[in-house]
Amino acid sequence: MQGLKSSLVPSSEKMLSKPTQSFYIIPSLLIVIAMGFFFKYYTGPAHEWFNNYGAAVFYEIFWCLFAFLFFSSGTAVRQIPLWVFIITCILEFMQLWHPPLLEQFRATLIGKWLIGTTFAWWDFPHYLLGCILGWLWLRQLQAQAYAKKS
Repeated sequence: MQGLKSSLVPSSEKMLSKPTQSFYIIPSLLIVIAMGFFFKYYTGPAHEWFNNYGAAVFYEIFWCLFAFLFFSSGTAVRQIPLWVFIITCILEFMQLWHPPLLEQFRATLIGKWLIGTTFAWWDFPHYLLGCILGWLWLRQLQAQAYAKKS
């Protein structure tokens, strides 16, 4: 009888009754994107730190959440922040390299946002902070998903 009742419930109602993990990841991404842009274009006191380093923290969290959309296992929660940190460190060091193709990409707005334009040692601690916060965020999302299953 329960199986029949379950099959009679429209699929949209089923979706609304048990939010998926993506249901929490998408709003998280939107919050992180909004905060990242706010920090990147903030003009108040200490704007240089917000623009250059505070935004980098949200950049790391964004990539952790984005990867978590596709890889959401318990192992991924630990590995995603590590790989995000490694890849963004590589991208940071690539800012010391100036081939014409990369320079053309860096000259675009999306290029500035994605791979940056200038190397700064102070980016690394902020990348680390962003990955730690990203890891904590992923743990919360995973815990939320497990709580909803039980």
